[in-house]
Amino acid sequence: MIQKNVVLTALAPAVWGTTYVVTTELLPPGHPLFAGLVRALPAGLIALALTRALPRGAWWGKAAALGVLNIGLFFPLLFIAAERLPGGVAATLAAVQPMIVAVLAVVVLKERPSARRFGWGAVGVMGVGLVVLGPDAGFDVVGVIAGLAGAVGMALGVVLTKRWGRPPGVGPVAFAGWQLTAGGLFLVPVTLTFEGLPPAVDVPALLGYLWLGGVGGLLAYVLWFRGIGVLPVTSAALLGLLSPLVAALLGAALLGQLLGPVQLLGFAFALAAIVAAQLPARTPVVERIAA
Repeated sequence: MIQKNVVLTALAPAVWGTTYVVTTELLPPGHPLFAGLVRALPAGLIALALTRALPRGAWWGKAAALGVLNIGLFFPLLFIAAERLPGGVAATLAAVQPMIVAVLAVVVLKERPSARRFGWGAVGVMGVGLVVLGPDAGFDVVGVIAGLAGAVGMALGVVLTKRWGRPPGVGPVAFAGWQLTAGGLFLVPVTLTFEGLPPAVDVPALLGYLWLGGVGGLLAYVLWFRGIGVLPVTSAALLGLLSPLVAALLGAALLGQLLGPVQLLGFAFALAAIVAAQLPARTPVVERIAA
């Protein structure tokens, strides 16, 4: 039975899957970093205002590091990959993240290597690839490096979030607010350097920014960081595969991007990997007898 914690955590990557259609249909073109900044900083400041909780001691550095890895550094690398690579290639590179998390869980969290985790991670990557990769897929070296670097950075952020946990008495809203604010502040000079002043904002763009910042930013990251704290880290990471799947579904439903038999097969593989990762590992027969 799928736990409530799994469902709540899965809502975060599912919401992030709406980013592509919102960006292409509502936001002004040519300002992806500004979209990332608007998604992070206002949401973080609102969370800080609501909770009135600031980091203390070593958590100033930890919150800054997590905010940069999970948000501030991830967004620019993601946008570089998206601009220099076909969308399917960029999404497939991002889907490698659960396998990187599985490796880092062994190194950083001292977990046992698990062929099951790596196997389902590979199935998930293959499934996403079948869904989003097209015959026009191309490979740009800078784009590939950016995509992989973004996946590695966020994977490290996820693992460190699991390792450090949350300080006693700090709730998920405040914890998400720290990271969103740190990531947003990191994005301010990056955005001004590469994009200059903000674009003009009309009503559709305002609605898009409100969605990205309110639902895709504050709400989604609260659920995501809460989920990392209560779920096995690799299981939570595999839920991230929902993002490209939701993006593909919205593309088919709203933009007329039809899904063929290969894409549907990919959906089946990716969903199987997501569900299998949430099931408890079987205890070996010898261990059960010994118990």
